[in-house]
Amino acid sequence: MNENVKIRIQVLFFARARELAGCTTQTLHLNHGTTLADLRTLLSNNIPELEGYLQHCRLSINEEFCNLESAIPADAEVAIIPPVSGGGSQKSSEAPVWRYS
Repeated sequence: MNENVKIRIQVLFFARARELAGCTTQTLHLNHGTTLADLRTLLSNNIPELEGYLQHCRLSINEEFCNLESAIPADAEVAIIPPVSGGGSQKSSEAPVWRYS
């Protein structure tokens, strides 16, 4: 396919990525064959607040996590998912104790 062909995608920003980007979504027109790695670089260059942060985020295409070498198809929805944490100091093998009065 011709590399000059442009595709339209929707980028969704969540949590801290949304705060840094200053928006919840962006519509972009990219070259056919653009990968998630290319998109991550493009976003870092165009939104300096995201530089350095995106390397810690997961990216998904159409609600499926993908590796960075994945090409983005036309009309795709790409989500930027920041790292999540939870739990506490508990080891994963320890089950929480719930007490009801």
